[in-house]
Amino acid sequence: MASKALIHEEELCCSVCFDIFKEPVVLKCSHSFCRTCLQQCWEGKSSRECPICRRKSSMSDPPVSLVLKNIVEAYLKKKSDSEPMKKSADEEKTETHCKLHAEKLVLFCEDDQKLLCVVCQTSKNHKNHQVCPVEEAALDLKEELKTALSPMKEKLERFTKVQQECEKTAEHIRSQALHTERQVKAEFEKLHQFLRDEEVARLAALREEEEQKSRKMKEKITNITRQVSTLSDKITAIEEAMHAEYISFLKVGA
Repeated sequence: MASKALIHEEELCCSVCFDIFKEPVVLKCSHSFCRTCLQQCWEGKSSRECPICRRKSSMSDPPVSLVLKNIVEAYLKKKSDSEPMKKSADEEKTETHCKLHAEKLVLFCEDDQKLLCVVCQTSKNHKNHQVCPVEEAALDLKEELKTALSPMKEKLERFTKVQQECEKTAEHIRSQALHTERQVKAEFEKLHQFLRDEEVARLAALREEEEQKSRKMKEKITNITRQVSTLSDKITAIEEAMHAEYISFLKVGA
């Protein structure tokens, strides 16, 4: 009995063309698409974004998702192998009967590794050869394959574990990079805020200094203006006295 599929076909379909992935690529938001479908979505647009979550993408050529590609290829191969091939009655008979004698192939020559009918067994080509029924030969071959399959399964398990570790490491690298990016942005935001606060404080101190100096200068100008006015009045009075008659001048001077 065929084993139950762990992955449904719709899980391996591109959300743009709704067909099974062809050369799947993955964006930083973890969404995957066919490379051609994604390029068509981005064609003619000024900005690149995920067709699903609309997150901006800085990559013009996203990397191929090797894991998804391998899963798709394995799924398609399994699907192809599980589909029974339709054969005609003549084709089936050709496979199960001897081409020379038209008799059913019921024996297997271990020396020549060939299927035989009862007539082939008596021919000189297979004289003194080790011959057994096809059922026994098939069981022996299956046992050999089973023995060879065990180390292959162990190797596949090791590769799968290594793949999982690599994926975990890659995810950790992405997570660490995002965390570091957030830290850098936060530190620079603090620095920018400090500079903005420093700018405000220095401008306020500059305005305060300007107001104090301007106030002192206004007071000085007012004082000088008062003294200039007093001197001008005295000069005017002296000049007027100098133009008076002698007697009047002397009276003013006395």
